Amino acid sequence: MKEDDVLSLIQIATAGTVAEGPGSALTAPDRSLTSEELLQLILKSLDDDQAVDVVQIDLRGKTQMADYMVICSGRSSRQVGAICEKLVDRLKRDHAHSSKIEGKDGGDWVLIDTGDVIVHVFRPEVRDFYQLEKMWSTPEQTASRL
Repeated sequence: MKEDDVLSLIQIATAGTVAEGPGSALTAPDRSLTSEELLQLILKSLDDDQAVDVVQIDLRGKTQMADYMVICSGRSSRQVGAICEKLVDRLKRDHAHSSKIEGKDGGDWVLIDTGDVIVHVFRPEVRDFYQLEKMWSTPEQTASRL
């Protein structure tokens, strides 16, 4: 990369907008999202993409790995993949928030690590097999899902 290119990227980043391909732009965040704001953005994205049986689990005080865990299902491997791609893309595009994603190629169980919120998207059969929410939920949260 040329020195001029690096300087241009620095100028663009400090101006508040980073170009990412023709006709699109990422807006640099004014501030970091709180875990609660991030959770609400994730829940809205999952709702927009018709994720089913969405459960949110408050992990504060249980572990230091994240503040919240969200577990949901897609109706098929294809929908699981689409839900995950759109969520990661929205967070990156709208809030310059990067996420790590694992398992997208299989489409059975995809984990998205957004930092303060861990998202698991399953096919229903796989979710029923692992019963992940039972490990982390309080009895009231588990009962509300049944």
